Amino acid sequence: MGKDKNSKSFEIALSGISCAIAVAVLPLGIMTGVGSLTAAGYSVAVLAIMLPLSKQFFKGAFLAYAATCILTIVLGAAAKFWDLVPFIIFFGLHPIANMLQLKFKINKWLALVVKALWFDATLIAGYYLVFHGLLGGSLLPAEIYEFVNKYIFLLIFTVGSVIFFVYDYLIFKVQIMVNRLVYKIKR
Repeated sequence: MGKDKNSKSFEIALSGISCAIAVAVLPLGIMTGVGSLTAAGYSVAVLAIMLPLSKQFFKGAFLAYAATCILTIVLGAAAKFWDLVPFIIFFGLHPIANMLQLKFKINKWLALVVKALWFDATLIAGYYLVFHGLLGGSLLPAEIYEFVNKYIFLLIFTVGSVIFFVYDYLIFKVQIMVNRLVYKIKR
């Protein structure tokens, strides 16, 4: 019983640290309105959610993810809620899905296809929710935006899927590094 009690307290502590780190950066990244800072906030929050997963604390990771989403909204991201939606529907859950894939020994190719479709659906949702179904601006010539908007679904299902394959591979590698780091914290 003593070992189980320590394990539970370690799960709570690791999940709390995970949530605290994610909540410290995610609202700041979203509220700045700068795309690179939003991406940085997403990245650090994803890394934070990996902390409880390093010890196979799935419940703790999911609760840290849920609390991160709720607290990010409460701390001001409600004003830019649509910028948080991709994190809510994909990026925050993706590390949990990866570890569940490993735990239940789901075929990696099948899982990759399902996760790629999930990612593509997130990109489509982002296209409509964040960009209101129309990309445009002054950074690129209007012809490029016209081309992208005309072929958005083809681009998402090809380029988006290729980007996802690289992202998924890197997230697995980062999870291994996080696992090693947390292993050194508590032996």
